[in-house]
Amino acid sequence: MDISLGTRASDAERDKVVRLLARHMTDGRIDLAEYDQRVARVYETTTRDDLQLVLADLPKLAKEPTERAESRKRLPIWQQIEGSAWLGVSVLVVLIWGAISLGVGEFTYPWPLWVIGPWGAVLVLRILTGFESGRFCRRPS
Repeated sequence: MDISLGTRASDAERDKVVRLLARHMTDGRIDLAEYDQRVARVYETTTRDDLQLVLADLPKLAKEPTERAESRKRLPIWQQIEGSAWLGVSVLVVLIWGAISLGVGEFTYPWPLWVIGPWGAVLVLRILTGFESGRFCRRPS
């Protein structure tokens, strides 16, 4: 479908160009000041041709992965935080146990297993079941 010159741009098209500019900024092609100038130009434009002029000197980018496909690959943020906390505490208790064992001169009872094991098992169970992600919520009919 060929669109004639001078076709007015929509807000969705402007938002798409702003997202592309943000990706160019994160890739290091433009700096923050230039990004701000270009975004201001995007919101001042009225036609699609003017929107393309804002991106004219930048290379084409590969399509963004859809939000749904990306969310399937990643853990929710709260599970990432909990996993990081579990890993940090696990390292800490193992270091404490090691320091105590060194101080005594022999390996002591491996009590960190009682911290690491159950907490890790609960985290894995919650990730595998997907209970917190809302997949099992009942929707009103």
